[in-house]
Formats: sequence, C-alpha cells, structure tokens
Amino acid sequence: MPGLRVTHVLFDFFGTLVDHSPGGAGHDFARSHDLMRTLGAALTYDEFLVAWSKTSEQFAQLSDIDNREYSMTDIGTAILHDVLGRPPAPADVDQLVQTYLSEWNNGVRHLPGIYDLLTTLATEYRLAVVSNTQEADLVPGHLEAMGVRQLFDAVVTSFEVGWRKPHPTIYTTALNELGIAPGAAVFVGDTYEADYLGPLRAGIRSLLIAPHSQAGIPHEARLSSIFELPARLATLN
Repeated sequence: MPGLRVTHVLFDFFGTLVDHSPGGAGHDFARSHDLMRTLGAALTYDEFLVAWSKTSEQFAQLSDIDNREYSMTDIGTAILHDVLGRPPAPADVDQLVQTYLSEWNNGVRHLPGIYDLLTTLATEYRLAVVSNTQEADLVPGHLEAMGVRQLFDAVVTSFEVGWRKPHPTIYTTALNELGIAPGAAVFVGDTYEADYLGPLRAGIRSLLIAPHSQAGIPHEARLSSIFELPARLATLN
C-alpha cells in the first residue's frame, strides 16, 4: 500500500545488525572436534571441518529449492549418524550443537554504535527483526547481549516460522504479528533476494545495505552503511 506513513522498520540480523563469518570461516572449533572424537568419531580436525561443511551445504541446497528451514539439530543428527554409522542419542546431538554454536558465536561481532542507532530509531519507529536462523535462541540471545532486545516489538525467525527468506510466509508472519499493512513498513538488510526482492514482493519497501553499486538496486534503495538509515527513513515520509 504505497503512500502509507512508515511506522515500522524490519531488520535482517546477520550481516545487518551484526557482522559475522559465514559458515564459521576462520573460527576455532576445537571443542566441537574434541566432543566428536569423545563420541566415537575418528576424524582429524580438518576432516571434521570438511564433514560439517559438507553436511551443512547439503541442507542449504535442499532449502534453496523451496525455502523450507532446517535446524542445527538436523545438521548435528545427520553428521553424527554419518560419522558414527548409527543413529546418535538426542543428548549427544544437543551437546554437539550447543558446543558448535558457542564456538561459532565467537565470530559474531556487535557493531560499534548499533545500540545508539537502534535506541534513536525506537523513539520514532517500531522495530522488528526478521531473520533466517537454524536455532531458536540464537538471534534473541544476541539482542539481549547487545542490550537492545527491549527495543523490538517482534523477533520473527525462519526456525519458528518454518520458512526462510525470501519465502513470502516469513514476511506476512511478521506483518501479522505486528498488526500492520505492508506499506507501513520498510525492510533493511544486506542480501539481495532475502532482504530486497523478497520484501518488495510482499509489498514492503526495501533498503539494501550495498556499499557498491549493484544491478537492479536503484540509488534511493541502497545504503552504504546501516548508519545512513535514519536520514534515509526521513525521506520516506
């Protein structure tokens, strides 16, 4: 509904409100590897990394077909079944997933200045997060650690919805939870399909963080930094 005043800002999370290393690149997963060996997997550290990456990529490729979300438990179960040659105990899967996530989280960096930015935005707009994630507590946990969880009216994740961006269901779920029409929101993210085209198809205005010019992104829809957002929002109303 073009013409409505923007009252809500919907944010992607990873790559938008925090920096992170996709796939855990450059992380130390020594504790996860040690746990795998304790559970009976005779893998070197490099073999463990390859096995985890291969299993994750298999799930990601399946998700790319229809945007159905998978979970970290799915990945942990699959990799343990593969390397152990038997169905793993649920408790072992849970321990592996939690250990892996604790090490992966070491590569998530909370942006300097993001607290002040969100606090300022919250004085004029209602805020929400709409994020792809394979674990229920991951995004809310980071928002708590950043000291901004209370600023968000909703945290909508693909894990809970069952569909990941750019599937239309996750955007409509967020709009319904907030009780607003698409034209009252603007979506801010860093991924072309998930955070720009997907919201546009759902009727939501979109701003893409893209420091360099990108085909298909008009200048007025492109941000060079998340910190340009307040000024750009002021031009929308």
